[in-house]
Amino acid sequence: MEMTLQRLGLVNAKQLVSGAVLPIGILALVAMMVLPLPVFLLDTFFVSNILVSLLILMVAMHTQRPLDFSSFPSLLLIATVLRLGLNVASTRIVLSEGHTGPDAAGKVIEAFGEFVISGNYAVGIFVFVILIIINLVVVTRGAGRVSEVSARFTLDAMPGKQMAIDADLNAGILSNEEAKRRREEIAEEADFYGAMDGASKFVKGDAVASILILVINIVGGLIIGLSQHDLPVGVAAENYVLLSVGDGLVAQIPSLLLAISTAIIVTRVSATHDMAENIGKQVSLSRAWIPVAGVLMLIGFVPGMPNIMFLAAALMAAGAGYWSFTREREEREGSAADAAEVEEDEARPDQIGLDEIADNAPISIQLGYGLIDLVEEDGSGALTSRITGIRRQVSRELGFVIPPVRIRDDLTLDANGYRIRIGATIVGEDKIYPERKLAIPGDNAQVKLDGIEVKDPSFGMDATWIPAQSQPEAEARGYVVVHAESVMATHLSQVLQKYASQLIGQDDVQGLLDNLSQSAPHLVESVVPKLVPLHNLTAILRVLLDERVPISDLRSILENLPPLAARNLSAMETAEALRPGLAPLLIQQIAPLNQALPVITLDSDLEHMLITMVRQSGEEGLILDNNLAEQLLRKISESSETLSAQGRQAVMVVSPAIRRQFSQLVRQHIEDMAVLAFTELPDSRKIEVVATISGDAGDAG
Repeated sequence: MEMTLQRLGLVNAKQLVSGAVLPIGILALVAMMVLPLPVFLLDTFFVSNILVSLLILMVAMHTQRPLDFSSFPSLLLIATVLRLGLNVASTRIVLSEGHTGPDAAGKVIEAFGEFVISGNYAVGIFVFVILIIINLVVVTRGAGRVSEVSARFTLDAMPGKQMAIDADLNAGILSNEEAKRRREEIAEEADFYGAMDGASKFVKGDAVASILILVINIVGGLIIGLSQHDLPVGVAAENYVLLSVGDGLVAQIPSLLLAISTAIIVTRVSATHDMAENIGKQVSLSRAWIPVAGVLMLIGFVPGMPNIMFLAAALMAAGAGYWSFTREREEREGSAADAAEVEEDEARPDQIGLDEIADNAPISIQLGYGLIDLVEEDGSGALTSRITGIRRQVSRELGFVIPPVRIRDDLTLDANGYRIRIGATIVGEDKIYPERKLAIPGDNAQVKLDGIEVKDPSFGMDATWIPAQSQPEAEARGYVVVHAESVMATHLSQVLQKYASQLIGQDDVQGLLDNLSQSAPHLVESVVPKLVPLHNLTAILRVLLDERVPISDLRSILENLPPLAARNLSAMETAEALRPGLAPLLIQQIAPLNQALPVITLDSDLEHMLITMVRQSGEEGLILDNNLAEQLLRKISESSETLSAQGRQAVMVVSPAIRRQFSQLVRQHIEDMAVLAFTELPDSRKIEVVATISGDAGDAG
């Protein structure tokens, strides 16, 4: 506990120091403009100014995104104010002490002046003017223009980016936290470019100020030297021109470096800490400090330069670079150690991997070891091709792409057993015999075959697994003979039809919308997600698929959704309202267009009684007496089986007031029975009433 408190105190002390550095520095800059500085401090500040400018340039060059150096506008302002403060301080010394000689303003100004001028004042002035032109006309103007354009386009793009985030949020693509983070990034990006647009004006103003300060120093120095100190014209010009040009160069070179940094950063903001901490974190790059140390060291070896100061600054920069490099190496070693630890954990035999207990495949088939030969190692095989054909057929019937089926072995199953899963739920299982064939009796089959007697997994009919050589005999006796892989594929087809509503997700619906947007872009854009969010549309389509209503006519669904969206209906109520326009898609799968549609109806008295019961029960649905329910379901089943024996499929037609409730009751016992409202029957289809179901009203509870 004591050690923890000590560490906490150390951390707080570091934060206090780092947070106090910047305010103290700003106060020092203000004091520099008011109070006279010793020559030694002036030299020190000039060297520090060059160091800061080089460091900013190196960091800007190594920044990948503008937001990675979000503190740049503030740092640019501080560096500009530092340079202007030094100009004020140096101007005070030049005008007050310039008559004493070229070294009156310190070694740095004297060295820069003598190094550039080399005894010719005109050359020094022209070189300074050229640097001003490069900085002001070329670099600063270009950087300012880029900042202005970037700020304008970033602000203009903000509404569109915000709308895109809202659309992704409504569609369920983004979580609330992700949407919030992206909005913050957009706001920070706009703030950054807006700040850079203003900061570029500081750089431009600094270049103009350098020209005025040079003129003031030369003219003012000559006037003061001639009038107050009675210097000869040649001596006054030598002293003040050298000091003024040296002062201008010492200030102009860092200004040029900052202008280049500005141009770099705006052509290629996210701060979660205060500005001092953010700057300290972002400039701690060994790749930036080491080149700075090298440049300062080279300057320190130039004859006539204040070698000790530049070499000391180079050593400081090298020390900071070494510290940054050490910290970066420790972080890399820590990451490598974590990765090695993860690999070691994965290699342990007593560790359980997540892939062993979690299977994210939407559809999967598990095979016993006796069925593995049905699937080849390269993914081919009789079973795989049958499954691909089933997926294609069901996808066409339902109107969306059925997800791929994952096939894997399971040693816990019986050798000939297989299991079908939807997600993690087992929805079907049975046995097949690859070396045999399944014989299903037809209408005229009377002789019993020798074999393994079973129930067909798809339709529950009595069937027999017979040896393959007995197929001709079975067909001659009226049996229908199918291969083992066909039995499993048919079972899978039935499962896919039954659980289609669980197989479609938001990604699948978005894929359907993207496909439709190629032919009807405005329709998709105006409905999803403006009127109906993606997750609501997915729920509506799932309700339709739950009763095997195809969703292939997505254009019609979207065209009919706007008036329904204004009524604030639930997904089930919306799907019910869409059914009349989609029912023909289901009907055409049940009976060909040129044939009458077989229909089973309810007796009028029974139907009126059911309507009354639905109105009384409300949200609870249709609640029937057990005897009445059993009687109705038995009669419906008998009528359906009679029609199936003739190779036809019937639909149940009832009043719209009870369609949904009656369908839920019937589908619990007769899965393949479609229940329609009479309003859903197309006017162009011929109807054949094959049965009318009656009931005893007295049996109702």
